[in-house]
Amino acid sequence: MNAQEIERLNQALEHSHPVEIVAEALERFPNLAISFSGAEDVVLIDMAKRTGRQFRVFTLDTGRLHSETYRFLDRVRKHYGIAIHVQFPDANEIERLTTQKGFFSFYEEGHSECCGIRKVEPLKRILSTLEAWMTGQRHDQNPGTRARVPVVQVDPTFFTDRLVKFNPLADWSLKQVWGYIVENGVPYNELHEKGFVSIGCEPCTKPVNPGQHEREGRWWWEEATKKECGLHMGNVQKG
Repeated sequence: MNAQEIERLNQALEHSHPVEIVAEALERFPNLAISFSGAEDVVLIDMAKRTGRQFRVFTLDTGRLHSETYRFLDRVRKHYGIAIHVQFPDANEIERLTTQKGFFSFYEEGHSECCGIRKVEPLKRILSTLEAWMTGQRHDQNPGTRARVPVVQVDPTFFTDRLVKFNPLADWSLKQVWGYIVENGVPYNELHEKGFVSIGCEPCTKPVNPGQHEREGRWWWEEATKKECGLHMGNVQKG
């Protein structure tokens, strides 16, 4: 599909229920995979399972995840009876970074280098094998960087000449996500019961207080406009 066809599909689906968007994505793109790490993503897995169609799931293991997150990934695998492809970072690059700068250089230099090695490059490798991918991005996750994310787009970050990106939950709120989880008995990360909302790597994630935005628990030592790891930087609003 070219850019014009993708935009027409976005316009046709932008007011559809996420289940309908998921079903349409799986029908049109057999070589599509769901990116899985958090609550939104397992909602997409649940929706995909309900379509009765075949689907693929991948996750990025940065090597710095909470133990609760590993248990969560395994619960999802067993609950839905699916295989989850685990993509790892390049061991030589991890060795170089930690040898030269230690294990916590991101506190002093910002998280972009570490995320680039542990998340962005591994994602690029898996996306290079796909026609399309699906994410759990929502507009209200980060109004400064995700406010205008469409439900369907030519990927603005990776392989922009051919890769399609679906964001079926773009218009959903955090409340709607959790309403779906509770109503449908969807597995979730036990860290959510300890005050965590947006969950990433262990050194870069902390619980949030009542009234705080969910992304304030991510890279809390950096400015709000920098609270992206690079996976969705093409959606960041400029200016």
